[in-house]
Amino acid sequence: MRILISNDDGYFAPGLACLAAHLSKVAEVVVVAPERDRSGASNSLTLDRPLKLRQAANGFYYVNGTPTDCVHLAVTGMLAYQPDMVVSGINAGANMGDDTIYSGTVAAATEGLLLGIPSIALSLVGKNLIHYETAAQVAVELVQRFAAQTHTEPWLLNVNVPNVPYSALQGMHVTRLGKRHKAEPVIKASNPQGETVYWVGAAGKAQDAGEGTDFHALAANSVSITPLHIDLTQYRQMDALKGWMSAE
Repeated sequence: MRILISNDDGYFAPGLACLAAHLSKVAEVVVVAPERDRSGASNSLTLDRPLKLRQAANGFYYVNGTPTDCVHLAVTGMLAYQPDMVVSGINAGANMGDDTIYSGTVAAATEGLLLGIPSIALSLVGKNLIHYETAAQVAVELVQRFAAQTHTEPWLLNVNVPNVPYSALQGMHVTRLGKRHKAEPVIKASNPQGETVYWVGAAGKAQDAGEGTDFHALAANSVSITPLHIDLTQYRQMDALKGWMSAE
């Protein structure tokens, strides 16, 4: 199996190195990641300038672009083959509920899906993040489960892992996305030049965190696995919209 690994924290991130070390034991891996932290980049694609691909001393490739750029460049221009899977992570922090809309980690995996490749977005959730090994082992297990199955179409999994020793995990659960409360207001400040600047406020607390959600699974020290798709059509509103359009 050949796996393309990326992330949004940058090619120097500890989670990326840990993930690559573990997956290289069960697959042929290549790492293409952003040259700097691009957290919150979502699915942005760089169209206003050329991208540069360089290789670090540890063998990882890095790109002066977004997580989406990294996967797109690797699959459509760099590699001589199509990877069997894209794995993005290990992100330093949660990507649950509404986070998935903004997440560069999820975006890298989403680009894999758009290119017809099964993909996983992997995040470590908690404070004082130290248990990257736990998330990496979960990734290995998911990759091995994938290899043992027959697939009729590519899929995208959003995986969140508690920041606990592997032995403390309370299983893996298939979940749906929860929902957060509205984000906190921006924080107004002044820079050294006396100009007014604004910092984006913290994400809201969990609002929909009931049984079956990703928030509920993590609160119980379980791994949350949520299948995602990218059809944004709001089908429930189509008939109403047709009625508006036909009204005189």
